[in-house]
Amino acid sequence: MARQAIVPRWRRPARRATPTGSPRPWRMGRFVKLFAFLGFLGPGLIAATAGNDVGGVVTYSSDGAQFGYGFLWAMVLITVSMAVVQEMCARMGAATGKGLSDLIRERFGVRGAAFAMLTLLVANALITVSEFAGIAAVSELFHVSKFLAVPVAALGVWLLVTRGSYGKVEKVFLLMTLAFLAYPIAAIMAHPDWGQVLRQTVVPTVHLSAAYLFLLIGTIGTTITPYMQLYIQSSVAEKGVTMKHYAAERADTYFGAIFSDLISAFIIIAMGATVFVASGGVGVQITTAEQAALALTPFVGRFAPVVFGVGLVGAALLAAAVLPLTTAYAITETFGFERGVSFSFRAAPIFNGLFTGMLAFGALVALIIPNGLLIQLMVLVQVANGVLLPILLIFILRLVNDRRIMGRYVNGRVQNVIAWGTTGILILLSATLVIITILSLFGVPLPQ
Repeated sequence: MARQAIVPRWRRPARRATPTGSPRPWRMGRFVKLFAFLGFLGPGLIAATAGNDVGGVVTYSSDGAQFGYGFLWAMVLITVSMAVVQEMCARMGAATGKGLSDLIRERFGVRGAAFAMLTLLVANALITVSEFAGIAAVSELFHVSKFLAVPVAALGVWLLVTRGSYGKVEKVFLLMTLAFLAYPIAAIMAHPDWGQVLRQTVVPTVHLSAAYLFLLIGTIGTTITPYMQLYIQSSVAEKGVTMKHYAAERADTYFGAIFSDLISAFIIIAMGATVFVASGGVGVQITTAEQAALALTPFVGRFAPVVFGVGLVGAALLAAAVLPLTTAYAITETFGFERGVSFSFRAAPIFNGLFTGMLAFGALVALIIPNGLLIQLMVLVQVANGVLLPILLIFILRLVNDRRIMGRYVNGRVQNVIAWGTTGILILLSATLVIITILSLFGVPLPQ
């Protein structure tokens, strides 16, 4: 199939308004407006903060519990990479006025788009599993069976979205996630060794072990998730931001990356100052939500499990609704299928099938996995995200460096070095993890 010609925004005529009364399917913009009541926040800050979801909190908690402050130096580098990647996508949205999936289809054709969308589908389906695993783990804190909590949550999300009442409760879910802002206070009240915190922030401390490599890939995967790139570019494009007024969006993107990862760093510090120190510096592998909640004890005391549980449930329900829905919109819009929650299964079978299937898949896997493995499952999902991320990054880098698309707004040398370096390092880490896994299957002794 011949590729469509890509016409940059500055070469295109103005869009014609949709005729009054003509049907117009819902677009990604409906979900860009999901956080509209936080109007003072830009797409960069929203996209970056959204990365601190269930899988993110659990992964950062595992970092601190197992290796103390040993991942803080990595968070500095990851923040730089995240800022550069997010800014590239925001710039593409402003320069072309198109979302990432649209550009991939136009530049690489149907096959390239299918490969990219498959990567996105797998990544987001796994994250959806992580969200329901979080609900299952939290249900233990409140002494509720996951076989009741998870199906009710999945059915509730499906009904809220398909019946058009999700907008009425989304603010409640977001307010619940504000519980995670307790981590900076908890980290300070835990009285960490700030000298060690500073030293391990600026001096890399690498452990040559499979566990450390596993968590490192997971930390990258949960901080720079494929969904965030799709979101920020679509958001900037839907807002109608142009390169003439792009400076504010760039600043917002960089600020969002720093703010989000500061919260992540405080989660690591809080866990390091409580769980890791309590273990005598040996490190503890988190297996329950109750263990993950211990970091909040210095601040909220015996209410730590409740505060942690409320935040985790809010983040899980929010992501469990938005991720499957935006994935369904991105895929069906890319290939021209009918889409919209107002359509029946018969009218929009691909759209409704993707949305419902992702919810059902996430809930089913969370129910099948034994309770003792739910936390490990959430971390494993982030590792999978880290392994899949380079695929999408290669598409992004080829697009953002194409002068036919970006004109004079292509990447600079420093941006390319950071972005391609991030891609190469992730590929190298993933390959190393695969090799280590294979060696362990053959009984080859490895460092722990």
